[in-house]
Amino acid sequence: MAAALASPTCCCCRRPSLRPSAGRRGRRPVARCALPSSELERMCNFCSIIGWINHWRTNVRMNVRQASRALSNGRNLILGGLAESKRANGEELLDKLAVGLDELQRIVEDRNRDAVAPKQKELLQYVGTVEEDMVDGFPYEVPEEYSSMPLLKGRATVDMKVKIKDNPNLEDCVFRIVLDGYNAPVTAGNFLDLVERKFYDGMEIQRSDGFVVQTGDPEGPAEGFIDPSTGKVRTIPLELMVNGDKAPVYGETLEELGRYKAQTKLPFNAFGTMAMARDEFDDNSASSQIFWLLKESELTPSNANILDGRYAVFGYVTDNEDYLADLKVGDVIESIQVVSGLDNLANPSYKIVG
Repeated sequence: MAAALASPTCCCCRRPSLRPSAGRRGRRPVARCALPSSELERMCNFCSIIGWINHWRTNVRMNVRQASRALSNGRNLILGGLAESKRANGEELLDKLAVGLDELQRIVEDRNRDAVAPKQKELLQYVGTVEEDMVDGFPYEVPEEYSSMPLLKGRATVDMKVKIKDNPNLEDCVFRIVLDGYNAPVTAGNFLDLVERKFYDGMEIQRSDGFVVQTGDPEGPAEGFIDPSTGKVRTIPLELMVNGDKAPVYGETLEELGRYKAQTKLPFNAFGTMAMARDEFDDNSASSQIFWLLKESELTPSNANILDGRYAVFGYVTDNEDYLADLKVGDVIESIQVVSGLDNLANPSYKIVG
């Protein structure tokens, strides 16, 4: 099956915000945050800034003013939430954010609509960096039975270059993907480990039906990655972070757990959400097959669709996500390369000689 991501509303919004993304085809840019809820609750003023920047389409001038006011009033609180070693960098980023908000205000006053989304994206990049600096260390322990697996304890960014066939307007495209190890350390760690093994390089897009784009099924009878150290397919458990929980739940869907009203921190509600595919009747059968959701959030509302609580979301396409819809079966992933965050990968198996 397939996957997607989240949009923010505030630290109390129970939505993950992490990525800035300015879409073509009129899609609203979305900020995403993957911080643990305890950190978000302490930094409510900062989350309100995200909200004002993110919702620029309505009451634009008011929202920019609100974001500037929230930044000014909450600056000391925001800085107080940063790790000591990261405070100087945080001050510099907040200064840039304040200047950028002034620039955005002028853009709005000049009615330069085309300049709004790029400036918004720039500001949200500052926001995302400061958000990450709010976390000092990894906030919880992964269960012992999974603790020796590759684990992404933080964030990582990768670039996926795809060769497009039979499209005169698009020869190749680079998709930037942010992986969220705060809310899905096992799932994101498994993927990043496979990336470093070059597992996906040269692999074709294997499904593209207007709902999802999917790949990751290797040649041969196996439907996942065969670990050379065991000769068997490496599988990972279903991993779901629920709003209000301090750590993910493993091995069962929210429906099977009887948590019918629970909401996942990373819901399927954004174009380009990335998740693990698995056997429909085996929660713990995910291995290497991944998918990206193409449907808009209006058609797949958060925590009210057939995917949330059943499949593990672990990342988001942050640049060029709209071009996912142009991918066809047979297009080739030329490479996936790590841009940042590889040092957050614990227990990397790709370093083990098989």
